[in-house]
Amino acid sequence: MKTPYIALFLLAACGAPRGTDPGWTTVPDTLQASDSGQAYADTVRTEMVRADSHRVNRTGLNDTAIVAKAQGIDTRNVRPDELLAFAKTLIGTPYVYGSTNPKVGFDCSGFITYVFNHFNIKVPRSSIDFTAVGPTIDTAAARPGDLILFTGTNPQERDVGHMGIVVSRDPSGLQFIHSTSGKIHGVTITPFNDYYKTRFVRVARVFP
Repeated sequence: MKTPYIALFLLAACGAPRGTDPGWTTVPDTLQASDSGQAYADTVRTEMVRADSHRVNRTGLNDTAIVAKAQGIDTRNVRPDELLAFAKTLIGTPYVYGSTNPKVGFDCSGFITYVFNHFNIKVPRSSIDFTAVGPTIDTAAARPGDLILFTGTNPQERDVGHMGIVVSRDPSGLQFIHSTSGKIHGVTITPFNDYYKTRFVRVARVFP
């Protein structure tokens, strides 16, 4: 019987299968803010990601002909520094599964959605839907405003499951801002360290 799986295709992952950086687009903020909401999300997480993995069209990650605007992301009317300045005002906002509401908290893609929507820029709600957004950029050429995409907490499963925005690149390496479900459990700036290098998928350029 296939009917129970229809609803699963309507949900989207911020975290990878069985990871801890999750974010489902259709689970209400009020539900996610409650213990019962978290329990519900934990129960259905694996099947939702499995369903979502069949829904996403995985265009080749190195196809530089793909541009952000083709995915509906038009950043021509805002500068990266403006967007990052606003993003930094949200540092300390708690991590809340499935939320895009700053009064409640953000999951990883909820944070990205809120920041870009603040400038009237439409973006996908789920991190996995950024899989083919924008041309892929080498980390050595990454610049502020680029998106940096990771797997979920299981790096063996290579689907995009977490994401952030590059804040800086200097001799010590990249830094990015994101909403993490890890120790900080909220919006923070993190170095592109060895842990995140094992989970790294790609850097995507979304600004001209």
